[in-house]
Amino acid sequence: MSSPLLQTVTSTPTDYWNDSCSVEELTYAIGHGAVGATTNPNIVLNVLNKEMHLWEERIHALIADNPTWSEGDVAWKLIEEMAVHGAGLLHPIFERCNGHKGRLSIQTNPMFYRDCEAIVTQARHFNTLAPNMQVKMPVTRAGVMAIEESTYHGVNVNATVSFTVPQALAVAEAVERGLNRRAAEGKDVSNMRPVCTIMIGRTDDWMKVVAKKEEIDIDPAALDWAGIAVFKNAYRIWQERGYRTRLLAAAYRHLGHWAELIGGDIVLTIPYEWQLKINASDIPVIERMQNPVEPRIVDELYRKIPDFRRAYDPDGMSVAEFDGYGATVRTLRTFIAAVHDLMGVVRDFMLPNPDVK
Repeated sequence: MSSPLLQTVTSTPTDYWNDSCSVEELTYAIGHGAVGATTNPNIVLNVLNKEMHLWEERIHALIADNPTWSEGDVAWKLIEEMAVHGAGLLHPIFERCNGHKGRLSIQTNPMFYRDCEAIVTQARHFNTLAPNMQVKMPVTRAGVMAIEESTYHGVNVNATVSFTVPQALAVAEAVERGLNRRAAEGKDVSNMRPVCTIMIGRTDDWMKVVAKKEEIDIDPAALDWAGIAVFKNAYRIWQERGYRTRLLAAAYRHLGHWAELIGGDIVLTIPYEWQLKINASDIPVIERMQNPVEPRIVDELYRKIPDFRRAYDPDGMSVAEFDGYGATVRTLRTFIAAVHDLMGVVRDFMLPNPDVK
């Protein structure tokens, strides 16, 4: 009998990606039906912790061969090489699917979240690294502009640091503008497969933070449905408007983040440990995307948590408000800290601590 994940991708329109560029994890995922993968600075750190034996020699070589490089230069070159290696593992899928699947997402520097030009420059560079590269950029004010410009320049984007319906809509509209500009100039758009992430688990996380901080009396179980409710509302709008950007669900916290979205024409990007839990579960693989979240749950979230309203309503936030949204701030801080931690790993190679044996 096939695994639940393999059943998901073979019996429904739903695809899944591996939420890592780890060789071991990506190999497992491909074997269970994954058709893509994604990275971010935090993921790269985790991969190094798990597979340092595969990269230690290369880090030493990068340092030795580039005597003027900073630890940041080495760290970002390492990120690129790990992404290219993962893209290579996915390339047979990319070829078999005529470029429609089999892509590896590499994330732009999260420290550029306020700088459209810097994001676009890095995105266009990343786009040259492999034919099946997808480029992640944050859904901040500058990021929305960068998504349009990068799309216009032929980059397959993966919008990240995104938690809300207004953010997803801003991405979809930016991509449409970029694609239309390309088409108006006779440039090819047939092989472009943009996606927009909604980090549903981090949406849940933020509602829990708000509920605790504001001492909101709410059913704790309802908080685990916030991200699913936001995602399903966005998907409903997608079905009505026919956007060419595909929605992607990320940041797993429980099995409902997989089971409740089965059947949508979407992507699920799933960490390895959650893939194992899903494949060990006895939850039936049936289409549930069309099933609305219980109205009483949505109503309770909507009435009691203003930030849920901002996340759920299509006009809940303006683009100018994205940078200050709590989930955005928390996630950017995490990603930026991971970049500094990764540079710290490189620093230990460049300047080994003399106080440690």
